[in-house]
Amino acid sequence: MNSQQIFALALGLEKPWTIENLSLKKGEKDIFGQLDIFINFERGAKFKDENGDLNPVYDTSEHRWQHLNFFQHECFIHARVPRTINGNNEIKTVQVPWARPGSGFTLLFEAFSMLLIESEMTVSKASKVMRVVPNRIWRVFNYWISKAVSTDVLTDVKQIGIDETSTKKGHNYVTIFADLDTSRSIHVTPGKDAETISDFVAALENKKGNIDNINTISMDMSPAFISGAVTHLPNAQIVFDKFHLVKMLNESLDEVRKLERKGNDMLKGHKYTILRAYKRLKDNKKEDLHMLLESYPKLGEAYRFRELFNDMWQIKDPQESKGYLLFWCDLVMESGIAPFKKFVNTVKAHWSGIAAYFDKKVTNGVLEGINNKVQLAKRRARGYRNIQNFINMIYFLTSKLKFDYPQYPL
Repeated sequence: MNSQQIFALALGLEKPWTIENLSLKKGEKDIFGQLDIFINFERGAKFKDENGDLNPVYDTSEHRWQHLNFFQHECFIHARVPRTINGNNEIKTVQVPWARPGSGFTLLFEAFSMLLIESEMTVSKASKVMRVVPNRIWRVFNYWISKAVSTDVLTDVKQIGIDETSTKKGHNYVTIFADLDTSRSIHVTPGKDAETISDFVAALENKKGNIDNINTISMDMSPAFISGAVTHLPNAQIVFDKFHLVKMLNESLDEVRKLERKGNDMLKGHKYTILRAYKRLKDNKKEDLHMLLESYPKLGEAYRFRELFNDMWQIKDPQESKGYLLFWCDLVMESGIAPFKKFVNTVKAHWSGIAAYFDKKVTNGVLEGINNKVQLAKRRARGYRNIQNFINMIYFLTSKLKFDYPQYPL
C-alpha cells in the first residue's frame, strides 16, 4: 500500500475520487510545514444528482480546504470540483464528501473545532489550536448552531420560563425561553421587551409548536414580559417566579436595615448577618444577629416577617397557602414598616400570578441553571461583542441540540 492509498483510506475516499499527488513542505525554525493533498476524480466519471440520476461532467473548478494538522504540519486538500449537466441542461456543482458547500474547511476540521468548544474552550483559544483567526471559527460555529436550531421541534412544549441576561455587564440584553419540562432553552432573542414574546411565538409556530398548548409561563414581574404574555399567549397562566419574589422581600429587609443603620455604628458590617438564611450563619454570627434584632425592634420585626413569609413555602395545600399569604399581608400593613408595606402592595398588584404558584408549583429554577452556564461562558470569553455569537453560544450550551457533523468521542 503506497502513501496515496494510505491517505485515501484515512480520508475515507471512495470511487471515483482518488488522490493524485501529495506534497510536504518543511517549515523553517519555528514555522510549521505544510502538507498538500491533491484529489482528482477518474476520467469519464459520472456523478449522482439529488434525484439519484448519473450525469456527465460539464466543467471543473479548483478548490482548497484546510484539514486537520498532519503531525505538526498544517494540511490542505486541493481538488478539481466538477459541475454536472443533467437532461434539462441544468448545471450544478457536485457536493464533495469531505466538506460542506461554501466552507473552506473539511468536515473533520469543523467537527474537531466544535469539540474543542464543547470541551469548554473559548473560541479564541480554539482558533489558536486550529491555527486560524477567531472569526473563521465563529463562522463554522454559527453555521452548525443555526442549522441545528432550525430543525428543532417544539411540538410538546407546554410550560415555559422566561428570563433575560446581558452580553456583558450593562450591555445588550437577550431573552431566554426555556422548556420547563425538558430543562432546556428553546428560543433566544435580542432585547427584553414585549416583542420578545411575539418573536418566541413566531419561532414556536415555525417549529411545529402550538400557542394553545402553552398553559404556564414562569417569569419575573417585568411589565414588558407581562404585557407580551397577555397579548401573545392569552391562554397561558402567568406564574411569577418564587425566587424573584423572595429576592424582592430581601431587598425590602435590606431597606429597613439601611434606615436603621443611619447613626447606628452597631449595624456596620452586618448586612449579610441579617440577609443570609439563619441556618447558613456561623455560631458567632447567630449571636450577633440575636443581639441586633433585640437592639433594633423595627429591624427585628421586619426580620420576623421575612421568616414568616418563607414559612409559607412549606405549606402543601394551595388554598391554605393563599390564605396564609393574605394573613401575612394584613400583619405587615398593620406594622407600618414602609419598605414591607410597599412589598405587600406589589404582591396585591400581582396577586393572580403569585397565587398561581401554589397551584402550578413551577419556578424559574431551570433558567437559573441555564444562566449559571451562560455566566460561566461569559466570564471565560470576557463578554461578547457580537450578540449573535452570544445567542448561538447559549443555544450550544443549554439547548441540547442535535448536530450532524462527524462526532468525536469525548
